[in-house]
Amino acid sequence: MNGAESLVRTMVKGGVDVCFTNPGTSEMHFVAALDRVPGMRCVLGLFEGVVTGAADGYFRMKGTPASTLLHLGPGLANGLANLHNAKKANSGIVNIVGQHAVYHIGFNAPLTSDIEGLARPMSSWVRTSPDAKSVAADGAAAIAAAKSAPPQIATLILPADTAWNEADGVAEVPAEQQRASYSPQAVEQAAKILHGDGEGTLLLMTGSALSEQGLALAERIAAKTGCTVMGPTFRPKMARGRGRYSIDRIHYVIDQALPMLAKFRHIVLVESDDPVAFFAYPNKPSVLRPEGCDVHRMTAWGENSVAALEALAGAVKASAKDVKPQALAELVKPTGALTHASIAQSIAYAIPENAILVDESLTTGRAFFPPTAAAAPHDWLQNMGGSIGFSTPLSIGAAIACPDRKVICMVGDGSAMYTIQSLWTQARENLNIVTIVFANRIYQILRGEFDNVGAGEPGQRANDMLRLDRPTLDFVALAKGMGVPGRAVTNADEFNKALAEAVAEPGPRLIEVQM
Repeated sequence: MNGAESLVRTMVKGGVDVCFTNPGTSEMHFVAALDRVPGMRCVLGLFEGVVTGAADGYFRMKGTPASTLLHLGPGLANGLANLHNAKKANSGIVNIVGQHAVYHIGFNAPLTSDIEGLARPMSSWVRTSPDAKSVAADGAAAIAAAKSAPPQIATLILPADTAWNEADGVAEVPAEQQRASYSPQAVEQAAKILHGDGEGTLLLMTGSALSEQGLALAERIAAKTGCTVMGPTFRPKMARGRGRYSIDRIHYVIDQALPMLAKFRHIVLVESDDPVAFFAYPNKPSVLRPEGCDVHRMTAWGENSVAALEALAGAVKASAKDVKPQALAELVKPTGALTHASIAQSIAYAIPENAILVDESLTTGRAFFPPTAAAAPHDWLQNMGGSIGFSTPLSIGAAIACPDRKVICMVGDGSAMYTIQSLWTQARENLNIVTIVFANRIYQILRGEFDNVGAGEPGQRANDMLRLDRPTLDFVALAKGMGVPGRAVTNADEFNKALAEAVAEPGPRLIEVQM
């Protein structure tokens, strides 16, 4: 077998059996190996940012890494934005990046570049295979890195001649690193803080702590001690809906975040980081906690936060009997005009059981959280890195990881255009994704940021940089051109009907919400 075949066999044996691809000349031997080695599902994306974003979504829902196949340095560079988001979400991914043949690199051909240099900022593990006999072992090491605790983005660079030359065989992937436990001393310290000042303490949680089990334990702790439980502004994955503990998140807007945190004298971090502002603004703080507030880390990313919360609940003698039912908003079908509030109510009403919501709705989506707490149980995924165009690719990976669940992707019109090619992959794979595009014809979040940074009143040229008109984007036509049925809605009644039909039908659908 050649090096490419030995790598594919190693990946399949190591449990990496989905490959999101956008290959080129240097990867053709890897592509050929996919026909000879059974067990690898291959999903084509028409842009590398779709490929890397899909791998992020797959890991968030499956908990195991997928692979990507990218073409040399420019192909990797095209995918870096969503690898940035994946890194911030602590997603494990195995990137396979083709390279020129070793003997060809020195000629400085047009596509020659420093692939390792491009990979390192977004990858925790980077290696170039020096020869065909090393490929399988290098692939096994990349898989081990992606499956480690915490997970890593691993990038293996495969020179073309190492792919086509003869290789020895298949490599064993080292035993998976067990999920780290937690520090009993850190839990003991958190318990002392809660015993001493429960009402002045914030449990700030993310990662595995935002699973259904983790939230249930936090609810007991809060009920017993009087502490507050919150999440950061953005989270990789969070269990939500009826029967699950609904918590607030720190507001994106500094002027609203500061009052939320003002009363706390202690913050206990559960996989989270010290809360900071998304951007720097004139005359506003970067650190959001109040002056004099002490910060204590109970668990770091990759540690077993559920076990730590269970231990903390035991230490403060919290149990299910301490919990009182939460008051949730009533689910109603709105009528009349499309507003942020009516859109939120329509979505909350339409969410099916066990759905996956991928949220890149930005300004429109700030109203979504309260009503959706009463919706059917679901998982909520958000953009961790802030690089735009993550939601439609992420939805692909989530749908492939969980084919029996409906995925609802919520995205602004500006963000949707970054990775609009995702719709083609949705159609080709017949994925159960409902894409809701909020078409307000403006980069509304940037219009707000223009004011926040004190840039003054925008003139004609500045407004031209913020508005999405001349021409107006037609998302129904764009979707049709890529094989996805779509419709536009202009009021709440039309939106309710479109949502109900899209959720009920298999395969991809698009709804353009004209605001």
